Amino acid sequence: MAAELHVELVAADRSVWSGEATLVVARTASGDIGVMPGHQPLLGVLESGPVTIRTSEGGTVVAAVHGGFISFADNKLSLLAEIAELSDEIDVQSAERDLERAKAEGDAFAERRADVRLRAVAAR
Repeated sequence: MAAELHVELVAADRSVWSGEATLVVARTASGDIGVMPGHQPLLGVLESGPVTIRTSEGGTVVAAVHGGFISFADNKLSLLAEIAELSDEIDVQSAERDLERAKAEGDAFAERRADVRLRAVAAR
C-alpha cells in the first residue's frame, strides 16, 4: 500500500489545492468518507461541507466545498467542486454577515453556504 495519495481540489473557476496527502475527509451524498492511500476506487457526489486534507508534510488543509464530485483511483483523488474556498481565504466577518442576512431573508441556500464557510474556518 502506498504511503500517500495525490489530491486535486478543483472549483469550477480555478485549481484550489494540489499535493500529496495521507488522508482526505469529505461529505458525500452517502455521508462522510475518509480516503487513505490504497482505498477502493470510488465515484460520489459531494455535499456542501468542509473538506479536510492531511498533507504528507503533517499539515492540514481545510476547504469549504459546495457541491460537485469526488473520484478516487490509482491513489489519485479528485475533488471537483462547484465552489471551493480554502479556509484561510475566508473572511470570517463577511461570512458571519452573510449568515445573518441569509437567515433574515429565509434564503436556505445562502445560509448553508455561509455556515459551511464558517465551519471550515473553525476546523483549521
